[in-house]
Amino acid sequence: SYFGDKSSCVENANTLNLTSSSSVRGLNSTRIGKTPLSSGRSVCRSHTPLTGYSVTSSSAVSAHTVASVIVAVVEGRGLARGEVGMASIDLKNPEMILSQFADNTTYAKVITKLKILTPLEIIMSNTACDAGNTTKLFSLIMEHFKNVTFTTVQRKYFNETKGLEYIEQLCASEFSTVFMEVQSKYYCLAAAAALLKYVEFIQNAVYAPKSLKVRFQGSEKTAMIDSSSAQNLELVINNRDSRNGHTLLGVLNYTKTPGGSRRLRSNILEPLVDAETINTRLDCVQELLQDEELFFGLQAVISKFLDTEQLLSVLVQIPKQDTVKTAESKITNLIYLKHTLELVEPLKAALRSCNTQLLKAYYNSLEDTRFGIILEKITTVINDDTRYTKGCLSMRTQKCYAVKPNINEFLDIARRTYTEIVDDIAGMITQLAEKYSLPMKTSFSSARGFFIQMNADCSTLPNGQLPSEFTKITKMKNTYSFTSADLIKMNERCQESLREIYHMTYLIVCKLLNEIYEHIHCLYKLSDIVSMLDMLLSFAHACTLSDYVRPEFTDTLAIKQGWHPILEKIAMEKPVSNNTYLTEGNNFVIITGPNMSGKSTYLKQIALCQIMAQIGSYVPAEYCSFRITEQIFTRIGMDDDIETNASTFMKEMKEITYIIQNANDKSLIIIDELGRGTSAEEGIGICYAACEYLLNLKAFTLFATHFLELCHIDALYPNVENYHFEVQHVRSSAGNKEKIAYTYTLSKGYTEEKNYGLKAAEVSSLPSSIILDAKEITNHIAKQILHRQKSTPEMMKQRAAYQLAMRLVQTARNSRLDPDSLRVYLKGLKKKYEASCPTPGKNDEQ
Repeated sequence: SYFGDKSSCVENANTLNLTSSSSVRGLNSTRIGKTPLSSGRSVCRSHTPLTGYSVTSSSAVSAHTVASVIVAVVEGRGLARGEVGMASIDLKNPEMILSQFADNTTYAKVITKLKILTPLEIIMSNTACDAGNTTKLFSLIMEHFKNVTFTTVQRKYFNETKGLEYIEQLCASEFSTVFMEVQSKYYCLAAAAALLKYVEFIQNAVYAPKSLKVRFQGSEKTAMIDSSSAQNLELVINNRDSRNGHTLLGVLNYTKTPGGSRRLRSNILEPLVDAETINTRLDCVQELLQDEELFFGLQAVISKFLDTEQLLSVLVQIPKQDTVKTAESKITNLIYLKHTLELVEPLKAALRSCNTQLLKAYYNSLEDTRFGIILEKITTVINDDTRYTKGCLSMRTQKCYAVKPNINEFLDIARRTYTEIVDDIAGMITQLAEKYSLPMKTSFSSARGFFIQMNADCSTLPNGQLPSEFTKITKMKNTYSFTSADLIKMNERCQESLREIYHMTYLIVCKLLNEIYEHIHCLYKLSDIVSMLDMLLSFAHACTLSDYVRPEFTDTLAIKQGWHPILEKIAMEKPVSNNTYLTEGNNFVIITGPNMSGKSTYLKQIALCQIMAQIGSYVPAEYCSFRITEQIFTRIGMDDDIETNASTFMKEMKEITYIIQNANDKSLIIIDELGRGTSAEEGIGICYAACEYLLNLKAFTLFATHFLELCHIDALYPNVENYHFEVQHVRSSAGNKEKIAYTYTLSKGYTEEKNYGLKAAEVSSLPSSIILDAKEITNHIAKQILHRQKSTPEMMKQRAAYQLAMRLVQTARNSRLDPDSLRVYLKGLKKKYEASCPTPGKNDEQ
């Protein structure tokens, strides 16, 4: 264990009586067993204490693959059921996020929030999961998070008074306004108390007083995308191959720091809903695109930053026991801190000439004198040329000589001893090389220490073997690695003297850190600025690779020639682009067209463009305007789910139920076929009824279907528009066979294609006799059903009047036209109205 002997940990845990399992695990050991209160599910736990992480930039790749978030969830009882409090802390980022909100019986908000956090462990009170009396919330979380460790903690640890005390004690003064927000939010305070107690226990370390960033996050500042929609739209994970970068995150992620990439991921999953904030971001992206010098200058500085959040996290934790490992880690982190602070000036220089409000605000934040104060304190003790370097040996040397000479005499002596030992090792290996006349050289690895390496062909060795005094021989191609008994002894002496150096350096570093703690809050600002700039640079970078355009925000969803951003990345060329137009008056679009004509791709593209616009990115289109959406729902895909024993049809029903229960007037709803898992009549019935329900909302809905009967709903509801994907029929040169050529172009009206399912079947290798039979039966049934609804002149007139009224309202709200242009536009509207009215009489024209 990183924190000294395990026995003291276990004693500590027993006095705490924190977990309700009878045997307490050693912190670093892996135990598979049952905690009595986790409904008899076997739980596998392994905790990596934090100090083991390195804060290097290489961790950018795995930044969001390794779960490191611990969440405590508590729900009100009795009348307060449905009021949920959550507290989460990331072991790599010293920020505690509290939230409390009322949720409905589906607990959609809780599940969505947890999916975004991707927790390592979820803590709940033992009363929520008593065998035979589990709460609905607990069962739902268990169902959705099968691979996450569950820990139950006694209810007494969920104590709001204690939670408030903890926050007073640990929250950095910069963020103390959170105190006002959470004072009466008892559930999130209770969750915070249990969480902090638990983290202290598993990490065997406490957070330094006044060092944590605590913030309260309600659920109203961001748009909600439920987890199945995030999966359907492939926002952060590709459905075919999870390692594949063909996702929205993959398209936009050109970030250079782990913090930037984490921020981008959480923004994609929770887009903003405040137009002002979004436009502020878009202004920055615009400036970065227009000012090349600023773009490259910033990118060069940002890419040198390490994982600032994780660095902070390690700095603010005070280990309960001092070991060589904790000492070494603290020294390393002080070097990283110095490296980070030295980048503040170059970052300021890069931002000096910027014009946008947000970038100026960041520049002013960097003017904070505390950066200078901390760096000054560090340089009084630490050598100026000590810096972060790659390679374990050079980093080890940096740590040894970090502290300036003449601060501690004994440290200087220990360092001299260490240098002598290292010189002796080099000398000894040179002697051995001469003795056996072999090309030996000194090598070093963190696991083996110093060892000997040699490039030689086996035939050049006497008897094809190395001399007998060498041991632990490994061979890779023509490279031998080995050691000798003397060298092992020397390595031990070397380690011994290193331990002394680290111990003495550690004492000096701790004293220095204690002086720094009071100023450390400015680093929270810094990590925030770095991750935000990194994300904005990433947006600008993505724009330069393709012709994206800046979105506008109005009450209309209008996209001119938009295309699918992920498809563009896969195809390496621009996909066919299409228009989209939805307003309050035409908020329901039905899309028809043959199989493979592009319906699903088009629907996903609209949702992706909406998300891109709401995170502050440019959008793949020639022009685009969006209405800010508060929720995005999708019902896509044809799957059954063996795990939850749901057939294809039941899964469809569950998804549409979820949409109907949660959708509101500000939602964007995308339904890619519904009712396919049952008979055609029932399917059409369900589709029709669901459409009629959604039509009464002001939500924007796009509905793709193969049920052409559904298209006639526009005769009853004037806010429905029909569109279809065109296909062309091409005669093959070989003879009379007809082939379908897909144009992937969207046109008004519903599809004229008949029996396109049969045409798709012809292309497959189904026997021709079956296809002929199918055609005959289809024609027979079609004749029986052919009672189409016809629009009466009265209906058409009503529809035309509705369309005109809607256009006039919209013009009054949004028009920026001058009087002459407005007159022309209104005349055009009048003509359109007259054209769509069946044989207008005199009084109509008046």
